[in-house]
Amino acid sequence: MSQTAVYDTTVTWKGEHWGHIVMGNGPEMDFSAPPDAQGHSGVFTPEDAFVASINTCIMMMFIWAAGRFKLNLLAYECRAEGTKLIELNRTEIFSDVRLWPQIRVGANGDDPAAVEARIQKALRAARKYSLVANSVKSTITVEPTIEIEV
Repeated sequence: MSQTAVYDTTVTWKGEHWGHIVMGNGPEMDFSAPPDAQGHSGVFTPEDAFVASINTCIMMMFIWAAGRFKLNLLAYECRAEGTKLIELNRTEIFSDVRLWPQIRVGANGDDPAAVEARIQKALRAARKYSLVANSVKSTITVEPTIEIEV
């Protein structure tokens, strides 16, 4: 039997290209369009939110998978980049999002090759079970850098 969960946000226009968002989970902040869309620099944008939502969701799923595959996760940091395609008629789409996670795992006496295989399996699981990544049309590519401490 399927279950549902509902997440909400409320946005308010503050004038010009400024808005304010309140997230159902509590945080709130001002936002704008990016400078290339007549917005402001140095502030949160919907484009930032899109790329961040994929990056954060895959990270949370990797942490879940690391526990499931009994990895001694020591560090995880991931830079993500979304490429926006602007068509001649000015319609826009994120064509792809690339993630470069840097992952450090302790071997704990295990064979480093076996640990590497579990890390790769955890990365595949993170991508497979990421709600956000599964909900977008963009191509998502994960290119990890893996370090195993023996």
